Amino acid sequence: MAAAFAKVPALASVSPGELQSLGAVKLVHVEKDADLFTVAGVKRGFWAVLEGELRLVKREDDGTITPFGNMTQGETFGEVPLLVGREVRAAGTALEPSLVAYFSEEAFWQIMHCCPKVRSAVLLNMARRMEMYTSQAIHREKLISLGTLAAGLMHELNNPGAAARRAASQLRENLVRLQLTSLRMCTGEPKTEGQLDCLRGLQQQALEFKPSKPQDSLDQSDDEERLAEWLEEQGIENAWKLAPTLSAIGLDSERLSCAQAEFPGDSISDPLNWIESLISSVQLVGTIEESISRVTDLVKAVKKYGYEDKAERHELDVQDGIQSTLIILGHKFREKQLNIVKEFSPDFPKITTCGRGLNQVWTNLLDNAIDAAPQNGTITLRTWVDGPHVCVSIADNGPGIPDTCKPHIFEPFFTTKPVGEGTGLGLDIVYRIVVGQFGGHIQLDSVAGRTEFVVTLPIETKVS
Repeated sequence: MAAAFAKVPALASVSPGELQSLGAVKLVHVEKDADLFTVAGVKRGFWAVLEGELRLVKREDDGTITPFGNMTQGETFGEVPLLVGREVRAAGTALEPSLVAYFSEEAFWQIMHCCPKVRSAVLLNMARRMEMYTSQAIHREKLISLGTLAAGLMHELNNPGAAARRAASQLRENLVRLQLTSLRMCTGEPKTEGQLDCLRGLQQQALEFKPSKPQDSLDQSDDEERLAEWLEEQGIENAWKLAPTLSAIGLDSERLSCAQAEFPGDSISDPLNWIESLISSVQLVGTIEESISRVTDLVKAVKKYGYEDKAERHELDVQDGIQSTLIILGHKFREKQLNIVKEFSPDFPKITTCGRGLNQVWTNLLDNAIDAAPQNGTITLRTWVDGPHVCVSIADNGPGIPDTCKPHIFEPFFTTKPVGEGTGLGLDIVYRIVVGQFGGHIQLDSVAGRTEFVVTLPIETKVS
């Protein structure tokens, strides 16, 4: 056994006498493609690969599998769960026939106590592995965040895209109808000066109309119904279809009296269908413009969100970054019908920094606030200047954070969310960015019904 351990750097310093004091050390033979822990009948303990090669993976809270690495002859593993008191979530599969030594928990602590060189080697391995796993977990958290933002953007882009497509399709139909109506109006008897004046007046009202204030839905419905009844009395084709569009620009029976007077009998139908097609087309063009504007705003928000992440010393508009994050997360606010209250300082300066990732801070804090806030709840954002610092507050009216959790809230892997719904790295990332990248600090204030995070950043970060 001592000869076999000589091939394991972490255990090479164990003397035969010390080895005997450990009691029985179990040797486990694992065939290719077999599961180590199934063969051994145990998971928790300290392991050393004497021959062969194993592949280790870790099962995350959400059920996904994270590769942990391959263990070859001379390598050890299993110390992290023992030293930090966690359950074992790993699985090990033999890539080739392997021989593995198993130390029980008691034997592990005994060897840690009596062999300083082993203790140093084990702690060094643990530090390396914790650093590697934390790096993987942070990368995974960023990918999850990126996936959330991407899904949100697809949702946000789909709505204006679908609206513009519908409007374009209706506009095509309108233009055909407008052309056919115009052709009918151009045939037959030439139009009198009074008829042309009436058409010009209706056209001007259609193109220049601007509502003074939003109309009550009930009043609007009553106006449309009255106009539809009047149009039917005049024998107008598609009266109930024309009424909502004509009423929308303020036309009623009184304002249409010129058409009634100038176009006797059924000749009034074409002019009113013509003006309705014109009004509807103008409205549809407005819908398309609004949809494209919405897409443009989203693209700008994404550009600003991404542009902030750069290493060289630069000026950063904090409020602009928050606005961009709000746009990108807009679908999540609407899903819970949250009220967003913004109290932004009008004299809020840009900050000069070499820091990166500040928009990730706003994303994580706002995402947590959305999760915590109740349906139809409120999220409040405030900004202000405090001497050489700028401050940003993000508060929600959720249930609050228990006092027992507050001291651990910024610790990596600590989460108050149910299993599978949080990695416990969101606030750890926030802390690392605010403190490590920007030289600022973050404060938590939480009571039942209100949780507030205040991020404080220096206006100008000194170059070291």
